[in-house]
Amino acid sequence: MKIVKKINELKKSPLKKIVDKKLTEFIKLGKKENKYWFSELCFCLLTANTSAELGLKVQTELGYKGFTEFKDEAELALRLKKVKYRFYNRRAHFIALANKYKNIKSILIKLKNNEKRDWLIKNIKGLGYKEASHFLRNVGFFDYAILDKHILTLLKDNSLISEIPKSMTPEKYLKYEQILKKISQEVNMTQGKLDLYLWYTKTGKVLK
Repeated sequence: MKIVKKINELKKSPLKKIVDKKLTEFIKLGKKENKYWFSELCFCLLTANTSAELGLKVQTELGYKGFTEFKDEAELALRLKKVKYRFYNRRAHFIALANKYKNIKSILIKLKNNEKRDWLIKNIKGLGYKEASHFLRNVGFFDYAILDKHILTLLKDNSLISEIPKSMTPEKYLKYEQILKKISQEVNMTQGKLDLYLWYTKTGKVLK
C-alpha cells in the first residue's frame, strides 16, 4: 500500500522527532487538571467546519477564563467575533452549554476508553465523532481516528474510499475509522500518532 510505504519512510525522517514531541505534549496535557481539559474541549468545538489554526488562535487569546467567565452567550459571542472567529454565535452557544461540564476530566477518567467518545457525542452539543476524537487525542487517548477533510482526501487519493462523503454519518465514520486502524496496525503506531503523519503529508504541518 502506497500510504504505508510513505509513513514508514517518514518514521525514519526528522519528522519523527517532531511527532514524538507533539505526542508528549498531549500526554502532559492529559495529566493536567480539569480547566486545561475544558480549554481543549473548547478548542475542539471551535475547529468544526474551520481550521485548527483558527481554533488555536482563539484558544490562545481567550484562554480558560475567556471560555468560562462571561455574563451571557452574547458576551462570549462578542469575544469570538473580536478575534475574527467566523461562527461566533453558534460556537458561543455550544461553549456556553458545555460550561456545565467544566469538570470534564473528572467525568471522562471514570469511563472506559470505548465509552469516552460516546459520552462526549451524547453530552457535548457541537461535538461529532471527528471533534470528540480530536479532543481525546489531544488529552492523551490515541485510539481514535480524526477524519477531517485532509485525511478523507488522502484516503480517496490512495483509493481506500471511493468518494469523500458530503455528510458523515456515524456508520460511515466508524467504517472509515477501521480503514485507518488497519493502516495504523501495518505501520505499528496508534491512530492518534498516525493522524499526525497523515496530516503532515497533506499539509506539511504538525499541529494539534
